[in-house]
Amino acid sequence: MRVLVIEDEQHLADAIARGLRRHGMAVDVAYDGDAGHEAAFVTRYDVVVLDRDLPGVHGDQICADLVASGALTRVLMLTASGTVADRVEGLSLGADDYLPKPFDFSELVARVQALGRRATPVTPPILHVADVTLDPAKRIATRAGQQLDLTNKEFGLLEALLRADGAVVSTEELLERVWDANADPFTTIVRVTMRTLRRKLGDPPLIETLVGAGYRITAEPADQS
Repeated sequence: MRVLVIEDEQHLADAIARGLRRHGMAVDVAYDGDAGHEAAFVTRYDVVVLDRDLPGVHGDQICADLVASGALTRVLMLTASGTVADRVEGLSLGADDYLPKPFDFSELVARVQALGRRATPVTPPILHVADVTLDPAKRIATRAGQQLDLTNKEFGLLEALLRADGAVVSTEELLERVWDANADPFTTIVRVTMRTLRRKLGDPPLIETLVGAGYRITAEPADQS
């Protein structure tokens, strides 16, 4: 899941980002409304965690612009004011959820995860290809009934390929969906991580490389060249 945190309290923004990353999410951070507004329309995010009172472009405007654009991005609005009137106003702007400060971090994670599930087209809650099963909610992947010991990035690659339902996924898209904005677009990290994922999946191989196009996973034995 790709998340953008727009929050001008830098320590809070960084803490939110660290915590969400520990739950396997790719997280970018913007510390003011101008940077946040630009980022939100340059990259496709599943969820934007949006502080309402921002310097530069106000959080209300960012929320309204995202809604007007028709993007599937879900907005979780944060604010220091937790009155009913403020919650109603925030939701009326098009925010999908509203969380007053201070908040319990476990609740924030649960709300972001719930919004992330709504930000993508409906897919089976449990993903299957051949003898591979992946449960995104429980963060468990198995092959032939044996649980796979995957890192967050390996799990993210496998999930992205399974969700593609046999379609080819480019290296650039995998880099965007599984890593964050700090990832070097010229890095070999996708290829290196894909190699370890293939090793952990074992035989027969399922992930196919299409030179110049990307990767796909099918129920048939794959050509790894």
